Amino acid sequence: MRKFIVTIDGKNYEVGVEEVTAGAVSAQPVAAAPAPAAKAAAPAADAPAGGEKLLSPFPGMIKQLLVEEGATVKKDQPVLVLEAMKMDNDITSPCDGKISFKTAVGNNVETNTLLAVIG
Repeated sequence: MRKFIVTIDGKNYEVGVEEVTAGAVSAQPVAAAPAPAAKAAAPAADAPAGGEKLLSPFPGMIKQLLVEEGATVKKDQPVLVLEAMKMDNDITSPCDGKISFKTAVGNNVETNTLLAVIG
């Protein structure tokens, strides 16, 4: 038996693993821990035909919209401020076009939440 130290959430656990020879198969099934339930994603509005979705790169709170609804924006132009872990992060437009926001100031968003559509 080989022993390993595994660190999970800052706690060390000693784990023993039985070595098996080539071709040996264990006949004892191992009960697996149930998988955590997937968190339901927030429903996202559909992008209009030809529009490019601007998705949240990480969880946070919408702190400020930097352009007006319907404004024409350029690729890489900052369009909103997403606060995460007490830091302000500029979220930029992925392309040129008119912006249609799908969120509002003060909203908490998760990763991949639809923030706006540029089209």
